[in-house]
Amino acid sequence: MPQPDFEALRERMVRDQLAARDITDPRVLEAMRRVPRHRFVPPHLRAHAYEDNPLPIGCNQTISQPYVVALMTQLLDVRSHETILEIGTGSGYQTAVLCELAQMVYSLERHQSLADEARRRLSDLGYYNVEVFVGDGSQGFPDMAPFNGILAAAAAPAIPGPLQTQLADGGRLVIPIGDAKQQTLQRVRRTGDTWQIEQSIPVMFVPLFGRYGFKDDDNE
Repeated sequence: MPQPDFEALRERMVRDQLAARDITDPRVLEAMRRVPRHRFVPPHLRAHAYEDNPLPIGCNQTISQPYVVALMTQLLDVRSHETILEIGTGSGYQTAVLCELAQMVYSLERHQSLADEARRRLSDLGYYNVEVFVGDGSQGFPDMAPFNGILAAAAAPAIPGPLQTQLADGGRLVIPIGDAKQQTLQRVRRTGDTWQIEQSIPVMFVPLFGRYGFKDDDNE
């Protein structure tokens, strides 16, 4: 069977799912236009890569729907000189979008197999301003802190303290907060020793397991 016209599908995704809604940052729209989402999903799902839906990627994880990726990226407000920490590498799609915008991205993934696949995929696509590690994302990455931005692609029951303290002054944290059934996307801004919390939209993410996340982990 002939391959879909992925470039046309990606352009339609940006136009209809993102720009037609509330994604207004031109840098985010361009990053979403550049990253080939079909390369980050299993081969049998590539025809669905540019639909406005999450898709399974293995290890009971998902690749988020394009709109949510774009919204979280827009809320993070990444600048080209900044260093970003990502919690939950997954397929590496959100990672690649961040790489398009930031100077350096560090990404933490708890599943070794997903981390290995994402590392290879990002390298194959020419993203070299990124390092992927395996670890407990709820503890952040103190060795490389502080970060200008932290993006968590997994939901925590409360904002993990280490992620707050690893923000640089002026830094932003974007994270889903809630339980397994109801979550809200939140943005935390640090100014000195104060943190301002803003609410965004209802979302549904996989849980962030770890010392400062959910404790009942039956996915190992």
